[in-house]
Amino acid sequence: MKRILAGVTAVALIASGPTIAAASKARAIAKLIGIDGQPAGTVSFTATSHGVLMVFDLKGLTPGAHAIHVHTSGSCDPKVAFTSAGPHFSDDAKRMHGYLAGHGMHSGDLPNQFAASDGTLHATAISTAFALGNGKKSIFDRDGASIVVHAKGDDYISQPAGNSGDRVACGVIMRTVAPGARPRHGRSH
Repeated sequence: MKRILAGVTAVALIASGPTIAAASKARAIAKLIGIDGQPAGTVSFTATSHGVLMVFDLKGLTPGAHAIHVHTSGSCDPKVAFTSAGPHFSDDAKRMHGYLAGHGMHSGDLPNQFAASDGTLHATAISTAFALGNGKKSIFDRDGASIVVHAKGDDYISQPAGNSGDRVACGVIMRTVAPGARPRHGRSH
C-alpha cells in the first residue's frame, strides 16, 4: 500500500510539477480610443525570449502608413489631443527619435504600420528596446506607459516624432500578467 501511495504521489508531482513551477511570460494590453473618444482597437504585448511581441488590431484609421510609439505616461486624454501621454519612452536621455538618428532611437520608437483601405490595421511587430518586466528597460514605472498612433507614417529621423502628424489614437498599457507570475491551477471554491 505504501508503494502504491508513493507511486501515485510521484506521478502526480511529475505531472503537475512543470506546469505549477513554470513562471508565466509577462503580458499587457492597451485598449485604444480615437481622438473622438470612441474605441479604436487593441494592442496586446507578450514578453518572449526574443523581445516584446506586439499584436495590433486597430480600426477607424485613414488608409496607409501610421507611426506608432510607446510613450512615457499612462494617460490618454483626447481633450488635450493625447499630449497627456508625454514624450516617447526612452531609457537613455542621449538618444534621439528615429531609427536613422545619430545616437540611436528612443526605446519606444516602433516601425510604421499600415492601415487597409477600410481603416483596419492588423499587424505584428517585435521590439527588444523595452521590456514588460521590471528594471531600466521596463515601460512600467510609477506613471505607466501608453501607445500612440499618429496620423501619418514616421520618417524615422525628424524630431521629436518623425514628422508623423497628429496623435489620432491612444491606449494606456495595462499589465494583464506580471513577470514571473505563477499560473493558477486547481478548482475555485
